[in-house]
Amino acid sequence: MRRIYSSLDIGTDSIKLVVCELYKNRLNLLAASSIKSKGIKKGLITDIHEVTAGLQKVFNEVEAMLGIKIKKVIASVPCYFSDYTIIKGSVKIQNEDGVDGNDIVHVLEDATMKGLASNKELINILPIDFSVDEGESVTDPKGLIGDFLYARAIMVSAPKKNVYSVMTILDSIGIEVVDVSSTPIGDIYAIKTKDLNEKTGCVVNIGCETTTVSLYNKGIPVKSTVIGMGGKSIDNDLSYIYKIDLRTARRLKEKFALAHKKYASMNEFYEIEISGEEPLKINQFEASEISMERIYEILELVKKEIRTLTTHKTEYIFITGGVSNMEHFEYAVSDVLGDSVKIGNVKLLGVRNNKYVTAVGNIIYYINKLKLKGINDTMVSSDDAEAISSIKKNVVSISGESMLGKVFGYFFGE
Repeated sequence: MRRIYSSLDIGTDSIKLVVCELYKNRLNLLAASSIKSKGIKKGLITDIHEVTAGLQKVFNEVEAMLGIKIKKVIASVPCYFSDYTIIKGSVKIQNEDGVDGNDIVHVLEDATMKGLASNKELINILPIDFSVDEGESVTDPKGLIGDFLYARAIMVSAPKKNVYSVMTILDSIGIEVVDVSSTPIGDIYAIKTKDLNEKTGCVVNIGCETTTVSLYNKGIPVKSTVIGMGGKSIDNDLSYIYKIDLRTARRLKEKFALAHKKYASMNEFYEIEISGEEPLKINQFEASEISMERIYEILELVKKEIRTLTTHKTEYIFITGGVSNMEHFEYAVSDVLGDSVKIGNVKLLGVRNNKYVTAVGNIIYYINKLKLKGINDTMVSSDDAEAISSIKKNVVSISGESMLGKVFGYFFGE
């Protein structure tokens, strides 16, 4: 059975759909597409019709690449006002041969029933550890023999509207949501390595209109906050100063400006055609200086939020999201947050683009959850999997230089 998974990330700037296959303990990208979002404001759906049209377009593009219909997805939901709660559960072990996947499901269900508030919807359950009777704590209890199974976990919940708005739209276009996740979950699963499971740190995702700052303890998210500023703030600055429309300003940011003026050229210019007038010539140094000032402001806010989230020393900080793709972004990060902060890169379709990091990370999270339950599953039928196999040219392995490639052996190679 080919194990194929699809993941959808509905963001303010773009809607991303990724389809991957787990093959010989390696995750391979089969197809990915990203289209401009409409009808979404700061991560929340504001116009159902525009979002529906966008979803249909991104699904059509990926389906054309694969030659099959996508029927199931893991969906990322907004993390606004999310709660992270430690929950505990216990159940009697049913199998004389030891703990199995059903016992694990039941003990986590028991823990959830005790901890979920009536006005919130469950997004994720992230196990901390398990134990049988009075035994030692373990991360995977399958096969252990005893009378009772105990579990500790982090339950992630969010306002019901965050979840239902996404699921309702997907249901209307015939897509089944097999699991939900969120930015903090996808981000950490995309970049973490085995040693991060023993540390406390942060992952920062700089999106279009918002920046998510998430705190993790031993690889598990414990707090997150959202800053109302992102890449669009840079677009607004460039648009205002040069009196150009936002689309042109965004292109200027992505194609010409640098995130730090250190290596920007005074002698390179970006020309913008203006009807009935001379072309507008924009100096790279000036455009980079404008961009850098706003990036500095975002990073200063990030630093402040990290201090608010924890009084303890963070042992790692990763920055990801679309803005981190800007050239020389690492110099701005170093100036504000220090040299130890790293850029969490993802490599898809032959190019590095961090806007896909959450979608891919959510697939890794989902596969790990299946593994803990002892389940082998796929999101496509055997006939559709056979159809995909004939489109070899679209298959790109995520490995080598990317951070994702480095961690897949840890996740799936045991």
